[in-house]
Amino acid sequence: MARLLAGILMLTPAASGFELPRNCSQVVVGITSTWQSSHITVSVYEKGPDGTWRKAAGPWAGRCAKKGLAWGRGLHPLAPDSPRKTEGDWRSPAGVFRIGGAWGYHKAISKHPGLTYRRVTSRDLWVEDPSSSYYNRHLILGHEPSKVWEKKAQMRQDDYPHSLKLYIAHNTYPKPLPGAGSAIFFHIWRDKGSRPTSGCTTMPEKHLRALIALIDPGRNPLYVLLPRENYSALKNSWRLP
Repeated sequence: MARLLAGILMLTPAASGFELPRNCSQVVVGITSTWQSSHITVSVYEKGPDGTWRKAAGPWAGRCAKKGLAWGRGLHPLAPDSPRKTEGDWRSPAGVFRIGGAWGYHKAISKHPGLTYRRVTSRDLWVEDPSSSYYNRHLILGHEPSKVWEKKAQMRQDDYPHSLKLYIAHNTYPKPLPGAGSAIFFHIWRDKGSRPTSGCTTMPEKHLRALIALIDPGRNPLYVLLPRENYSALKNSWRLP
């Protein structure tokens, strides 16, 4: 409870002066009960011409990281002493993040024409080593992986939960901060939701596919992930759905 209250006090609406970009009209909202919870409820909202947010999909049950949440690096401001997401901490990044393209093993998927989709091969890498100059970046090798770090960073591991994913732009702009967390995605949950993640947001495959089909880059979609009490405290000032 102390940590939850601290999280609210360290980033108050009055202090931040932040609100969702005016050109954003599609938001995926993830809500946990506390900072420590690994269970999440996901809903999609879209803003109409009158400026009113309306629910477009959900609520869907999902999972986030084993140890809950910590503030990530996205569009939102951060107070100096707020708890931060770090590499390997088993926490999902909280805050407001842009949503990137889709990735997967499938030849084609149902998606908005404007959303990019990359069919990953054995040569697609996502680097999670903070000491690497390629940290939290996608690489395409010109050869089959042979080095230990190349094999470790392969996106295609014949792991079904990662056979389809949607990128969450944590710690990517303007430059990834080494050790602040990497490779954060929406993807298929494990064992029907009985297992938490190391940092990603997961859900049943049918809901992930529905989410990907809805995401419209022209709406400047964002992902807002917060504990319920923090969401309520920031809803009006951040102009959340």
